[in-house]
Amino acid sequence: MVGTGFIGAVHVRAAARAGATSIAVADATPEIAEAAAQRMRADRFFASSDELIASDEIDVVHICTPNHLHAPLVEQALAAGKHVVCEKPLATDVADAARLAQLAEQAGVVTAVPFVYRYYPTVRDARGRIARGDAGKLHLFHGSYLQDWLARETDNNWRVNPALGGSSRAFGDIGIHWCDLVEFVTGHRITRLSATTATPLARFADDEGNMAPVTTEDIAAILFQTDLGATGTLVVSQVSLGRKNRLWFNIDGANESYSFDQENPDTLWVGGRDSSSVVPRGSELMSPEGARYSYLPSGHPQGYQDCFDALIGDVYAAVRGQRPEGMPTFADGLRGARLTEAVLASARTGQWVDVSDVVVLPDQRALV
Repeated sequence: MVGTGFIGAVHVRAAARAGATSIAVADATPEIAEAAAQRMRADRFFASSDELIASDEIDVVHICTPNHLHAPLVEQALAAGKHVVCEKPLATDVADAARLAQLAEQAGVVTAVPFVYRYYPTVRDARGRIARGDAGKLHLFHGSYLQDWLARETDNNWRVNPALGGSSRAFGDIGIHWCDLVEFVTGHRITRLSATTATPLARFADDEGNMAPVTTEDIAAILFQTDLGATGTLVVSQVSLGRKNRLWFNIDGANESYSFDQENPDTLWVGGRDSSSVVPRGSELMSPEGARYSYLPSGHPQGYQDCFDALIGDVYAAVRGQRPEGMPTFADGLRGARLTEAVLASARTGQWVDVSDVVVLPDQRALV
């Protein structure tokens, strides 16, 4: 694991549960890495990411650093022949994401980007129902991803700084999760979108502790169309008080609708004209696709860490030569980068943007 913050600890736990025989960590300094290894109960630490990536003992490298370090570390790991799990975003611009996806394909290694919400059993249940035709033709997707951890002017984090987090924050950090999830569940692809963004809070402290204007968005609102004829809306916010991590979607079809709420993930709401129902995870009513990932009895909640464990389990199975279904790869990371650039381009120009028409010029500005 390169990077030992919150998400690095999640990766360590997932790797241990997925059968890693030895876990090593590295961070900005040997002292930070050593302390993290003790705290996380990792087997060892390396003095630097260079040493970790170069080590013959390492099969899979997990990149869990701030966003601006993803691309160079992934490229280094691929050059060393390692399998790579890279936190989203894969890169902070489309050009780098495309280059990394191409390098990974050429290297022939296993790659993954942790779009972990795919691994909720209730999400897989909705996907299975749609795939077998229960919903009929899909015509409307709507939902939101809301958080409140940056709702005060005194709240600060490296993600707020575009030099570290990239040019998009709310959408690039969490909005791409929602889009990946809805595309995964429905089989549709977002092809056109119109977006607006807002930054209502005048805050953040820079690296020297000085207050400076926020230049990345707190809020994004998106209207979109899909390749199979559906319309959708999405609201993304990191300043919505009382919402800790509310990823919610509703998929409306001709015969049934499905609703999922990440803060209450152990049920799937199924809507019908004459009646509606709430299907518990673990119920015999679940589709086989959902039941595959439900390993606790109904009423014993499965959560975010369980999703991460399942994802890393799939990654390691792929390293061993299996072909897990639905595992998010660098191609999905590139997809997230393209959607992010489209949202920024639309917000800047006030126009509808075709996602496939977003191009990246040498100065890395997205234009249409």
